[in-house]
Amino acid sequence: MTPDAMTGGFADAPVQSACGFRAILHALSQPGEIVAVSGVQPPAPLSAAAGTAALVLLDGTTPVHLAGPHACQSVRDWITFHTGAPLVEAEHAMFAFGGWDALRPVARFAIGTPEYPDRAATLIVEMDRLDSDGPVLRGPGIETTARLSLPEIQAFKVNRALFPLGFDTLLACGDRLAGLPRSTIVEDV
Repeated sequence: MTPDAMTGGFADAPVQSACGFRAILHALSQPGEIVAVSGVQPPAPLSAAAGTAALVLLDGTTPVHLAGPHACQSVRDWITFHTGAPLVEAEHAMFAFGGWDALRPVARFAIGTPEYPDRAATLIVEMDRLDSDGPVLRGPGIETTARLSLPEIQAFKVNRALFPLGFDTLLACGDRLAGLPRSTIVEDV
């Protein structure tokens, strides 16, 4: 384990984890809204937003998959030290971190079962940009419509067609997060 793995976490864990959890809940309950998080400095290429999600959502019982450049030693050590989450292959992950291209094909991630739809994966997708433009979003948590820059449209349409099954998504860029739960309808512009 590298010495850097022990740095960059929450300085005031009770307060920062509560704020991070609230931000994640807000992002997932209000699809298309972008929320800011702060106080975490994980190793690259993990963004501050994705690092916050890791510290809030992962523990020793939540299998995590790191895809592409995120599977580097520094990120593996940081996740292991701060969360204790076991690193697994995509098919066994409850959470996955990486860029969209590295996470594809997304059909390999768990979508839950009819009896237990909550056993689906959550993808934390690192984005180059995260803006309130792009495809139109409709559904629970959206008053009329919202817009959000997405890495692609078709995969989210397919995912929505599986509802109540399907994966949930957090989009991360720098210190900002947006949520796209499986219940969200994604329409072409």
